[in-house]
Amino acid sequence: WSIMSWFDLGGQVAIEFSHWKSPFPVSSQNLPSPDCVHSEASAIPPISEHLELVSCPASLSITPLPTRSASQETLCDSNPPPAGPEDCLCSDTDVQQYCNGPVKDVNVLLEREMSEGVSSPSRDEDSTLLNPGTHSSILDEITKSASDLPEGRNKSSGLCFSDGKSRIDYILVYRKSSSQSEKREVFERNIRAEGLHLEKEACLTNSDVIFLKLHAPWDVLCRYAELMNIRMPFRRKILYMHRRHKFMSRMEKRINKFRGWLPRKPMKFDNDTLPDLEENESFTAPFSRSRIHHFIIHNKDTFFSNATRSRIVHHILQRVKYEEGKNKMGLHRLLSNNSYEAAFPLHEGSYHSKNSIRTHGAENHRHLLYECWAWWGVWYKYQPLDLIRRYFGEKIGLYFAWLGWYTGMLFPAALVGLLVFLYGVFTLEHCEVSKEICQATDIIMCPICDQYCPYLRLSDSCIYAKVTHLFDNGATVFFAVFMAVWATVFLEFWKRRRAVLAYDWDLIDWEEEEDEIRPQFEAKYSKKERMNPISGKPEPYQAFTDKYSRLIVSTSGIFFMILVVIAAVFGIVIYRVITVSTFAAFGWALIRNNSQVATTGTAVCINFCIIMLLNVLYEKVALLLTNLEQPRTESEWENSFTLKMFLFQFVNLNSSTFYIAFFLGRFTGRPGAYLRLINRWKLEECHPSGCLIDLCMQMGIIMVLKQTWNNFMELGYPLVQNWWTRRRLRREHGQNAKARFPQWERDYNLQPMNAYGLFDEYLEMILQFGFTTIFVAAFPLAPLLALLNNIIEIRLDAYKFVTQWRRPLPSQAKDIGIWYGILEGIGILSVITNAFVIAVTSDFIPRLVYAYKYGPCAGQGRAGEGCMMGYVNASLSVFRVSDFEKRSQPKTNGSELFGEAVKYCRYRDYREPPDSAEPYSYTLQFWHVLAARLAFIIVFEHMVFAIKTLIAYLIPDLPKDLRDRMRREKYLIQEMMYEAELDRLQKEKNEKKKKGRAHHKEWP
Repeated sequence: WSIMSWFDLGGQVAIEFSHWKSPFPVSSQNLPSPDCVHSEASAIPPISEHLELVSCPASLSITPLPTRSASQETLCDSNPPPAGPEDCLCSDTDVQQYCNGPVKDVNVLLEREMSEGVSSPSRDEDSTLLNPGTHSSILDEITKSASDLPEGRNKSSGLCFSDGKSRIDYILVYRKSSSQSEKREVFERNIRAEGLHLEKEACLTNSDVIFLKLHAPWDVLCRYAELMNIRMPFRRKILYMHRRHKFMSRMEKRINKFRGWLPRKPMKFDNDTLPDLEENESFTAPFSRSRIHHFIIHNKDTFFSNATRSRIVHHILQRVKYEEGKNKMGLHRLLSNNSYEAAFPLHEGSYHSKNSIRTHGAENHRHLLYECWAWWGVWYKYQPLDLIRRYFGEKIGLYFAWLGWYTGMLFPAALVGLLVFLYGVFTLEHCEVSKEICQATDIIMCPICDQYCPYLRLSDSCIYAKVTHLFDNGATVFFAVFMAVWATVFLEFWKRRRAVLAYDWDLIDWEEEEDEIRPQFEAKYSKKERMNPISGKPEPYQAFTDKYSRLIVSTSGIFFMILVVIAAVFGIVIYRVITVSTFAAFGWALIRNNSQVATTGTAVCINFCIIMLLNVLYEKVALLLTNLEQPRTESEWENSFTLKMFLFQFVNLNSSTFYIAFFLGRFTGRPGAYLRLINRWKLEECHPSGCLIDLCMQMGIIMVLKQTWNNFMELGYPLVQNWWTRRRLRREHGQNAKARFPQWERDYNLQPMNAYGLFDEYLEMILQFGFTTIFVAAFPLAPLLALLNNIIEIRLDAYKFVTQWRRPLPSQAKDIGIWYGILEGIGILSVITNAFVIAVTSDFIPRLVYAYKYGPCAGQGRAGEGCMMGYVNASLSVFRVSDFEKRSQPKTNGSELFGEAVKYCRYRDYREPPDSAEPYSYTLQFWHVLAARLAFIIVFEHMVFAIKTLIAYLIPDLPKDLRDRMRREKYLIQEMMYEAELDRLQKEKNEKKKKGRAHHKEWP
């Protein structure tokens, strides 16, 4: 049973009881600590005999109130607990039974004492460290986080030292043959001086490899937690309930009763599967040893989570010297000079289990993450963000929170895009333009290339005209406006979501530590120093002229690489120009009759290969240019590298798309006066049905191929590497070699996380976001493809983090960093590009001008499908075949297709006929269309930017309920501090009175 109580404004106390599932094994004997850590003092209270087996592990069930938010708040009774010893006693027998024997499952037991009316004694196997004199509540004493579930830590699995007691918090790996032994010895001596415990063990598969295991004892953790200002739970959160009218209460009861009849939400995990994490339901404060009695400490061994312990140890390792000298310190430098080969925290055991999580519970948090997150069977479930944050840290948790938010926001975009596409499908039979093209058997089109291309009937492009209508229809403009607004809403609501996560994860007041100076910067500028205004210490200084001269060189390198991209696009253009003639003379009729589509398809595939090859080159160039700039700190280096890589890859990926969207067929000239490259190659023309079909093919092929390739490389490469390692180990040590290896050796055989951290994951998604928004007017199915990819991407990344990679170092972050600014820039660019796609690439504006000015409905103020009669003929100009240039003259005169020699052909443009006073000059309709296009661009951009600005203004960055909770929390913390101070003064006053009485009694 658990107890929940709260106060209302009238001072009444309401108390509820709910079932609590205790994780005690079936035994009345004293048990060891679940973490295999030998404690100092006591035994565990005996467990009642009335035990009942239940299905799944769960934490203390706090009954939610009707208005309970993500951050649950409860106020509890303040009866002090009985005094008890500080730790559990793990006897040698217990250690032998628990630490050496593998834990097969977790039996969850429930103690019920309803007949006696007594709640269960304590959730902990251990007694608490809470001072009986503090204002701790009953829930503070009996509540225990799900992290205290037995996690299968044992000696055989390699989560403890060889004594089976001390938990391994960090692993360093080096080779005995390394030449840096002196630095390691000094480093390890200084590590011991900091209070860390060390233990070395040779690798079972390679005697040259040595594992150095590190353990941080309680006093070291407390000391550095105070120095690092790590926030720890110290009070249960309080839920403030407004008084509700009786009518509203009755309505809520009826609504809740109705909800009970509905099926459970399939995307949510039930409370029995995912544990409640205690730190999310408590007020937190920076840890202080002098106020340790204020913090909720049930068990010293589990008070600091594994992620926090690893972060503290890493913090120590970064500040330990390995050599005499001012800046000869830090693990990063030792890794860079190969003193150590690897450094990583351990995974919490295996992610597999023979038993079902529903019947036996999770063996550890890694197993729980696999079953509830990385397993493909839960692809439709929400992500357990709190558990991800607890295991991997806030930085990785924020990435998956952003990815999940982006994927969820893609649902409305994908739905609207699909509706736009279906609108094109259902209105296809009523499209007057498509009908006219399909029925235009008597209209002969001019050849699209020199000499080898034949004359064609306009009706031959009937299929392409129908496909174009699927993407370029009356709903396209609405969809472009919708996606521009969607991008703004996505970013604004992400800011709100990030604020909620920052509050729940105690990141509101977190400030990033002052970055260390990079060793390369220090080595380069160590001769010149100046005082740091923040730390007051001398540090290397880079002169202004040196800094900006390097920036100029780096910027020049960026522009040069952009020119390389343009050169690659130019090469693709030449390929398209040459191959369209080659395919037109091809022997295979299918290729010959579809020469333009074949040219576009092969050009896109070649362009994709060039993109992937140039990406490898860009990474090396970006590294070179970033190192040339000599950034002072790691964060400056990371931001500079990120900006360069994004710029390179964005230009590389989208340059060909920009060419097709805005340049293809725009500057070709006219028959008889074509513009040519190097006075030789005629520029490529658009298809008779328009250029939009080429843009759709480009986007569809590039998007599908790139996403498929990225997913294969993300998961395929580590899978193949780990498979090869397992194969080698089985060949050398037998089939069951992996099962005999300790955890540190199994983790060492996994792949390390990318050298750039989450950079590749973010870059892939940001480039996809650009593809989804920038040219979405030409390809409404882009959000749907992105949604399908992201559903797979989330589980791919989860599987990779949980099973294929070593556990990354948990680190903190308040937001997604520089990527948010890049997303805002893409959102602004998408408005401009979509305006140009609609105005320039599509036929939306020419059709609108024809309907209102030149069609059958001219002057009537309406523009339906009936008003488009005659549009195809009005959009085509006439050319006399005898006016062809000699090098453009077709080899056939068309008599084999049309029965007689062709004298006139048609082409897409608004020009005067050859018999007019000014042959082939632009008509008035051309200028009307051009003016309408420019006007549309200006109106569209200003309107959409105004809507975006208004939406950004109307949506506050902080939700109102979060702002109220933050204010109330600040108020309550001040009250608690005031009460604590009053208690201290009262104690001092009582002590003085006692001393005064004792002194008075000394006199007769």
